[in-house]
Amino acid sequence: VNDNLSQYKITLSGTVKSPKLNFDPAFLILMPVPLDVETETDINIIPQDYLRRSRIHVELPEIEAEDGDKIYPFSVQFPGGQDIVLSSDGKNNQLICHITFRSSKPVSFLGNMCFTDEEEN
Repeated sequence: VNDNLSQYKITLSGTVKSPKLNFDPAFLILMPVPLDVETETDINIIPQDYLRRSRIHVELPEIEAEDGDKIYPFSVQFPGGQDIVLSSDGKNNQLICHITFRSSKPVSFLGNMCFTDEEEN
């Protein structure tokens, strides 16, 4: 600075936070229902550490019925949209996911629904 040949050393440190999704409730148990009757519930998706807008995608499970047919008895909707946005206070807004189950065949299922963002986090 000002033709002074002194050396300056700057040390930088930081923490990298990977974006993640939390769920409330963490586990979902749907009540048994008669054939062709819907059961449904809402879950809250709580995004953390997203620095830019991202869209949530859901991979619904394929289930094998007793007769061997593959069925997709689950459906999901996002009443407020499925985009993760950063609010003015720097936090990610939570999303509501409405999950519905309906089957015309007897089926019992224990498994996962996979929620990912555009970068497959």
